[in-house]
Amino acid sequence: MAGNPEARELDCRGLLCPQPVIQTKEALDAMAGGRLQVLVDNEAARSNVTRFARSQGLAVDEREEDGVFRLTIEQAPAAGASAGSGAGAEAAAPEEYLCYPAGGGVVAIITADTMGRGDEELGRVLMRAFIKTLPALDPLPGALYFYNAGVRITAGAEPDEGLLEPLRELVRRGSRVYSCGTCLDFFGLQEKLRVGEVTNMYEIMKGMAEAQTVIRP
Repeated sequence: MAGNPEARELDCRGLLCPQPVIQTKEALDAMAGGRLQVLVDNEAARSNVTRFARSQGLAVDEREEDGVFRLTIEQAPAAGASAGSGAGAEAAAPEEYLCYPAGGGVVAIITADTMGRGDEELGRVLMRAFIKTLPALDPLPGALYFYNAGVRITAGAEPDEGLLEPLRELVRRGSRVYSCGTCLDFFGLQEKLRVGEVTNMYEIMKGMAEAQTVIRP
């Protein structure tokens, strides 16, 4: 960086949490001042590395480009805090910073292109609202599994193609979107998948079993 050409860079892209936080702590412990630039490629890792550094009283500058977050951590106390003080709060251990895009955490199961039982038109309205609200969740779902008629949404077979963009936003932010391959075949949509990946029953069951919370609209 300008004014500090010897800033250390730590590439944590592709790592599962809590590894980005653990490696950030190890790098900071090994440094005698200066700046550390940490590269991560999902929203959960960005949030957790930033939160950990600030809990240590360190200033963090965040920049994003092409889906990669560059987090510049200053090895100097942030305003009003001393290094390692946690800004007056007890800091969590790095191992406690878990991110779930690779599995676990919150998982959403979508089994239809409508939500609830009763009027079908109302069910479609509710499902549209559900899908478009997902990116506002905190934490984000680690994974979304679409099966049975739910795959019509990921294949863009619904009249409202605006449902694809919220799902693509979730993918950009680290969530994984999966569609049942058998279900895509059944509806003749195997070649029409518009977002996410094809999966199978074993992976669906594994994701549900490992999840802390399962959301079913």
